[in-house]
Amino acid sequence: MIRDNRLSDAEYAQNFSDIHPPFETRDAALVDANRCLYCYDAPCTKSCPTGIDVPRFIKQIVTDNVKGSAHTIFQSNIMGGGCARVCPVEKLCEGACVYNLMEETPIPIARLQRYATEKAIREKWPLFQRSKPTGKKVAIVGAGPSGLSAAHVLARAGVDVTIYEKEQKGGGLMTYGVAAYKITPEFCAEELDYILSIGGIAIRYEQQLGRNLQLSHLRQQYDAVYLAFGVGLARRLDIPGEDLEGVVDAIRFIWSIRAEGYPATPVGDRVAVIGMGMTAIDAATQARRLGAKEVTLVYRRTQAEMPCTETELDIAKLDGCNIIWLAAPKSVLGAGGRVTQLLCSVMEPGPPDASGRRRPVDTGRTITLDVDMVIKAAGQMPYETLVADETIAHDKGRVSIDSNGATNIPGVFAGGDNVNGGKEVVDAVQAGKDAAAAILSYINN
Repeated sequence: MIRDNRLSDAEYAQNFSDIHPPFETRDAALVDANRCLYCYDAPCTKSCPTGIDVPRFIKQIVTDNVKGSAHTIFQSNIMGGGCARVCPVEKLCEGACVYNLMEETPIPIARLQRYATEKAIREKWPLFQRSKPTGKKVAIVGAGPSGLSAAHVLARAGVDVTIYEKEQKGGGLMTYGVAAYKITPEFCAEELDYILSIGGIAIRYEQQLGRNLQLSHLRQQYDAVYLAFGVGLARRLDIPGEDLEGVVDAIRFIWSIRAEGYPATPVGDRVAVIGMGMTAIDAATQARRLGAKEVTLVYRRTQAEMPCTETELDIAKLDGCNIIWLAAPKSVLGAGGRVTQLLCSVMEPGPPDASGRRRPVDTGRTITLDVDMVIKAAGQMPYETLVADETIAHDKGRVSIDSNGATNIPGVFAGGDNVNGGKEVVDAVQAGKDAAAAILSYINN
């Protein structure tokens, strides 16, 4: 049975508490910070998409210059506080730490980054000053990581920025699309306020491109426009029964948890989650933490080919989620218009496909799962209709840009997930920085 309000307030609080607690004391942070070897040409820095100077900010913590440490981080990544919580650091900075080569525990870079940035955000340190206003105006569509990153760079340079956001809160994926035990709504709001404190940035909410906002109008009012609306359309499974009651997409499910709260989000007793990416893991673990008795992740490939990290998979396992490898959804069965079972085809690895992974091949055998809820997390699609209606050049919905981030429309730039199809938050932040640099060059010339 799908229902909400399954747990007590105390149980919700416990289930969705911070999964990676920060350092509680300075001494605790120093123990790990002092292990850093301050590598020359540090691989941790090279593996960070935003190029944070990791040895430098750790050295600043060691020398009790936490304010300088936060500045070093924010100079490269203004969302360094949030990224320290949600980045898959095991395949980025911490995965590149030289201690891994020594078969020792890598430096906990993310926790040290949280130590510096959260102190700065909590105490509202004014680490950046805005340049004298230039009189130039830029519109940004989307108040997610890419849009906010671009806005902060532009505002620092004296440009007046107006961000148009379709939701009621800013933050994009950080606010609405990540598991609540990784990053709380309260922190997202604090981080957003800190970014806006530079001045020169205004956000207009419930403004959606193609609905009550037109690109042609923005071009008339602003010196440049940056499109940073990301992706967000759930990929359909295109199988029979997909429209039965109880079949939901993971994006909407996670959005509901973040926007409407834990008690108000309904979940089934027996839940199947289709997919094995980060979004699938977030949906599965949160379904369990909302009170689902049984959650099963279904993936058509093997563990060696899963898109999520081993760390994310371990979270799902620790939460008691079941996993079925080499199974692809064939149809959703129901009674009275509601989901009752998920029929899956048993697959086997075939020849490699274009991605280099072995293509799953149907064996002809099937398995049936008794479920009352199916969560689709088989990927996200770009807003193809939206970009086509606005006459923006694109490749199956992905906005096409040149080496400077410019689209086919003069004065209109784009970056982030709506260009690359969906990467990490930290990649979106860097895309915003790159776009801001290109926009400054464009409007100043």
